[in-house]
Amino acid sequence: MSAEDSKKRCFIKDFIATLIHAAIIPVILYHLYLYDIILFGTFKLLLLAFFIVFVIGPLVFKYSYSLQRSVIFLNYVNFPVNPNYSNPAAYGLPGVLNFDVITDDNIKLGVWYILPEEIIKSSHNDVDINTLATAKQVVLYNHGNSGNRVSPHRVELYQVLRKYFHVVAFDYRSYGDSSDVEPSEEGLVSDAKFMFKWIRNHTSSDIFVWGHSLGTAISTRLVRELEMEKIQATGLILESPFNNMREEIARHPLATAFKNLPWFQFTVVNPMQENGFKFENDKNIQNVNCSILILHAKDDFVVPYQLGYELYKTALSNRQNGQGSVQLESFDSKFSYGHKHICRAPELPRIIENFIVKARDEFGTRNQKDFSMNV
Repeated sequence: MSAEDSKKRCFIKDFIATLIHAAIIPVILYHLYLYDIILFGTFKLLLLAFFIVFVIGPLVFKYSYSLQRSVIFLNYVNFPVNPNYSNPAAYGLPGVLNFDVITDDNIKLGVWYILPEEIIKSSHNDVDINTLATAKQVVLYNHGNSGNRVSPHRVELYQVLRKYFHVVAFDYRSYGDSSDVEPSEEGLVSDAKFMFKWIRNHTSSDIFVWGHSLGTAISTRLVRELEMEKIQATGLILESPFNNMREEIARHPLATAFKNLPWFQFTVVNPMQENGFKFENDKNIQNVNCSILILHAKDDFVVPYQLGYELYKTALSNRQNGQGSVQLESFDSKFSYGHKHICRAPELPRIIENFIVKARDEFGTRNQKDFSMNV
């Protein structure tokens, strides 16, 4: 049997299997009616509900760009409700400057500049943006979908990051108090790129990029595109990353009830790819020329750990000499960090501190080689 014939047989086998899975619920409902466990009227209502949820629903999703966008970005989920961005101290963050910037495409972005812990302890002065010029290292934080820069788990992370960095956290377009315009992958990357360049214009220090969840795809693409402009980040930290949106959709817990449907790929996965919701971490990471740290909890049910591990393997297997190291730090399920609370790991400060040293060393070595080649 040829490889092509074998492939066709596997496809037919898989299709029949998914068709059987899809038929299970109607068959169960029919037998419940057949054995007088439910009335005929109840049987019809339940069968109609099944048809609406598992047939009509996916078809509506396929042809609704706005619904697909909403599912990806969740920018309408604003928590906490009515946040006071101008008073970060109310959320346990003293020493923070709240301000707006206007991007090159006339988008307003709400920003927090969070001073390092050591400066807060030694100074009682108001936060001055010029302090950035004295920074040893800065981190640009790109958050995930839903919420805003005031969300509790993000504030919790800032408290850890400020032990080592000057922290710049912002809300992309359509999030928080930033401009209310439709989000897209290109738009969010553009916002992050503007913020990176804004930081670079205010300091010559090392700039690290930290992305969480959806923000990992923004961060990886950001660093790749910056390098195409001969602008370099010192290090890239990816917290709870996925390898690409196609895999994330298929393995997301909310897709569990749908992914065995024969039409799942046709109505859910393929349309999102066709509409540009790709977020291809696995492709972009191969062209990131700086040290990479991946953080992932094994009990992450939003972005399964396996996706972060696959991203790590892709980066590692395609790494070229001089690109920088790739490091994976896993966190056991028994700690219950899940998707949002790796910041609570007592070993995280040590991991960050060691990564800063390694990244700066590799960054210096790489730039020295580039200098030698240009002389």
